[in-house]
Amino acid sequence: MSTENESKLNLLLSTMPPGIVLTSSWLSEQGYSHDLQKRYRKSGWFDPIGTGALIRHRDDVDYLGAVYSLQTQLGLSVHPAAKTALSLQGKAQYLEFSAKRAQLFGGSEERLPLWFSKRDWELSVDCRMTSFLPPTLGLAKIGYKSFEVKVSSPARALMECLYLVPKHQPLMEVFELMESLNNLRPASVQKLLESCTSVKVKRLFLYLADKAGHEWLNYLKLEKIDLGAGKRAIADRGIYVPKYQITVPRELEMQDE
Repeated sequence: MSTENESKLNLLLSTMPPGIVLTSSWLSEQGYSHDLQKRYRKSGWFDPIGTGALIRHRDDVDYLGAVYSLQTQLGLSVHPAAKTALSLQGKAQYLEFSAKRAQLFGGSEERLPLWFSKRDWELSVDCRMTSFLPPTLGLAKIGYKSFEVKVSSPARALMECLYLVPKHQPLMEVFELMESLNNLRPASVQKLLESCTSVKVKRLFLYLADKAGHEWLNYLKLEKIDLGAGKRAIADRGIYVPKYQITVPRELEMQDE
């Protein structure tokens, strides 16, 4: 290997944190040609993990190391979401949470690269592509290993849980999560609710916050939030809540009464 290529390799190894994926397209943009990448692989510095992606030789890379690369190298808004985001921030400690499943959300126009979707990350990765919330609104950075990844803030994560109700997420469980979110910032919640396009999510969020008795709810400007028209049914044979025009599971509405 030439001195120039060796020094470029040293630069790459010293500036990129371990535990992440290196995408071929991003490496090319940084001046590492496909031929050079091939040379690095042949020399045993990197291992391919699918078309268009490399990791350091024998590096331990999990799904969060891949999400870091989706965000920072490919510019995708894909992020740990819903219960996964709450768990990563210590907000779901009272619920049984499977470490063998990760929930991700991304924008409706985005697509996961094949190297990500075909890779065995040693857990089940469920990724929803939807734009019911703006892709970059309400995200927070968390430290993980030697890098940072963007995840849903607690308020956004709760809304993502509600997006999955009732088919993929029990509403009763979301209420338990809502009960623990007593210190949300009203300005952040306001922005999320005003930007959200799902009437179901907005009505349920306000209903659960009301039922949990959170003080921050009193500081929201509800007149600025479009709650749509007409009734919404979340549960068959449930109880109708006139204030929010929604029908919810009987056991939830009867709780604490």
